[in-house]
Amino acid sequence: MKHLPINPALFTENRKRFTGKMQKNAIAIFNSNDELPGNGDAQMKFVQNSDLYWLCGIEQEDTMAILYPDCPDQKYREVLVLVRPDEMKEKWDGKRLRAEEGRQISGIQTVVWLDSLDALLQTWIHQVDTIYLNTNENDRKSNPLQTRDYRFVQRMQLQYPLHHFERSAKIMLELRAIKTKLEVEVVQQAIDITEKTFRRLLQFIHPGVMEYEIEAEIFHEFLRNRSKGEAYGSIIASGDRARTLHYVFNNEECKEGELILMDFGANYGGYAADLTRTVPVSGKFGRRQKTVYNACLHLHNYAKSLLKPGITLVDYTEKVGEEATQQFLKIGLLRKSQVKNEDPENRAYRKYLYHGISHHLGLDVHDLGTKTEPLKAGMLLTVEPGIYIEEEHMGVRIENNLWLTKNGNIDLMKNIPLEADEIEALMKH
Repeated sequence: MKHLPINPALFTENRKRFTGKMQKNAIAIFNSNDELPGNGDAQMKFVQNSDLYWLCGIEQEDTMAILYPDCPDQKYREVLVLVRPDEMKEKWDGKRLRAEEGRQISGIQTVVWLDSLDALLQTWIHQVDTIYLNTNENDRKSNPLQTRDYRFVQRMQLQYPLHHFERSAKIMLELRAIKTKLEVEVVQQAIDITEKTFRRLLQFIHPGVMEYEIEAEIFHEFLRNRSKGEAYGSIIASGDRARTLHYVFNNEECKEGELILMDFGANYGGYAADLTRTVPVSGKFGRRQKTVYNACLHLHNYAKSLLKPGITLVDYTEKVGEEATQQFLKIGLLRKSQVKNEDPENRAYRKYLYHGISHHLGLDVHDLGTKTEPLKAGMLLTVEPGIYIEEEHMGVRIENNLWLTKNGNIDLMKNIPLEADEIEALMKH
């Protein structure tokens, strides 16, 4: 890992929260993700299972976390399973965690090697009534690949058909949506690195620069600040390309007179930052560009004022849509007749703002969290309205990350330049 040690109390508290939701005399088993093959003898870069990481903070492959809070033998109420270090493998692939290192990272005192787990696991399962197993129930999931979690479910149901099985994902959806103070402290470090990167870019961007050169600056600043890299693929979209929401090519020239939309965020300690800023390539907004930018900034600030515990994302999006309609009328994108005759299922403003306003953020950039239930204190969300104008070859989006509290929200990106005048001042070379 590149990041400094994370306070193990973060993971200890998460496990306590999870076991507090378990039924009596139950065991919960969590697996790491698979190592995925590339071409030839290569392997893709390993990415840990978010739920497992949330419980123990271990980023190594072939890891398991087992929670058995009612175990008669107290030392097995929390178990960390690690792959046994192998001298030959370490000569090729590098050092693997020792038991004491696993204890220090996770706060779990009992460490078992993976190759000695089966006998212990059989004994524990014979004692319990309920087995909690984990699968990916994120609504955005689209990959049909059968992962280790699903193979493990099949194995356990075949081996122990008379036990009662429960879904850990239901508990994870509830708990991971609420970020603890310790989690937000790690997110803030990811955001602080992202802020340093954005300030660097304001001094670097100029007419003629390539989108991939800006992307390279992002990687440079992330890595030199102990981030393990991007929380997601950076979007560096100048000119008309800014209207493509998930633009990934980043291979064109940024030209005089264009705006450039940059959507990027650092990953630090497993947690994601998610920032979007739109700036003028030349360092100064044109009159129309500033008008559109300020309309988007108005929507951004309006959305922030609404994002509080008690509102649902459905109602929140509807209210922002109402305000977007008024802004688009004001800046000449819509006519009153278009609004009057709009289709309620495809409102007029959607021509220029065709995505959601907020999503949950955390270990995953599109993190677990409710869409239909009222928002709660502790949730961490983005605020990211945009304005995309095909006729003017322009796209603007402004995004910050907010932590909800019982009194409203805290903008974790409040120190990152936002106003058009401030951006122009910082871009002067």
